[in-house]
Amino acid sequence: MLPLTVWGLALGQALLITGNILLVSVTALIGQQIAPSPALVTLPVALQFLGLMGVTLPAALLMRWLGRKTGFFLGNLIGVGGALLAFTALSAGNFALFCLSTLLLGMAIGVGQQYRFAAVEACKPEQNARAIGLVMGGGVLAAILGPNLAVWSQGFFPHHPFLGAFLVLLGLYAFTLLLILSLPLPKPTQAEQQHGGRGYLALLRQPLLIAAITSGSIGYGVMVLVMTATPLAMHSHHYDFSSTASIIQWHVLGMFLPSFFTGRLITRFGVTPIIQLGCVLLLFCVAVTQLGQGYWHFWVALVALGVGWNFTFIGATSLLTRTYQPNEKARVQGMNDFLVFGFSALGSLLAGHLQLWLGWELLNLLMLPPIALAMTLVWLSNRSHQRGSATASSSPSA
Repeated sequence: MLPLTVWGLALGQALLITGNILLVSVTALIGQQIAPSPALVTLPVALQFLGLMGVTLPAALLMRWLGRKTGFFLGNLIGVGGALLAFTALSAGNFALFCLSTLLLGMAIGVGQQYRFAAVEACKPEQNARAIGLVMGGGVLAAILGPNLAVWSQGFFPHHPFLGAFLVLLGLYAFTLLLILSLPLPKPTQAEQQHGGRGYLALLRQPLLIAAITSGSIGYGVMVLVMTATPLAMHSHHYDFSSTASIIQWHVLGMFLPSFFTGRLITRFGVTPIIQLGCVLLLFCVAVTQLGQGYWHFWVALVALGVGWNFTFIGATSLLTRTYQPNEKARVQGMNDFLVFGFSALGSLLAGHLQLWLGWELLNLLMLPPIALAMTLVWLSNRSHQRGSATASSSPSA
């Protein structure tokens, strides 16, 4: 049985992702309304991911010294401030201020990405994959709440259809702040706070770490780019907002529903096959987008995109936990999330440009080379690790 703390972190992750999906559902459309140029439509989304990326390493190091509870408290406090600023900016139609608010909200989301690592620390080592899966599985609640809250909140202010979303977001961050204060999160151990450990270059010589960062970064970047472009593509094909929200909802279910069994699949078949299966599903998503722009084409493609992301991301996270010592944990986790969410920021920034310049079909075809690169590097890293393990086991000292 997983500890109660893990279940609490799963709820916190669910609320975090609910807010994130709420943002994804409305931010690009808000940008379309108030951006001074069509090329800047997805800038608020990109700034959200830049904020997320920029805070990952500082947040990991801060938690190393002050603990998870303090770090998560500060993160949710930033979220409260970001939601208030977004409400103010949208009320005034101020695009620059709205961009600043999404940057702050991205920082709050970035701090919350540490929930999955906190869950690993709160349970036994043999429960790690299940704990990660449960925390990520909290996104199922987000898949139901996020898009529905986006639609429901449209009625709060009839003349500002997306304004109510940020009142809802404010409530989510305030509730999560109280939840974090109630959880008995473990304090940093002496081993974690010790100086020393390997440097970044030495850590990156590990084949497993290369595989973890590669699959996590490219899988997340591809998913974010296609997901961010989806509302714009559907809008250009004259779908109403409720249809777009429905597709996003099913996509998020695809992202998080498999989490309840992904850990068991990893335990049974190994990390590398599950990551590679995730990449195959990303390729399938690209293939479906070439067949048409009907509702069901979007539906199948976005569900495959979500499940593919789930396998690559949870596989990468499981792999990452095997690559560091206690006093290297913050360094590796921060570096990994910086790179993973850096690719996410790049994907969200490019989404508006590529959708405007190339259209939906060509945008998706551009995803083929990075997916193929991820599969190749993961395969090579796994083969290198196996050779290293075989050499070590056959040496006289073994």
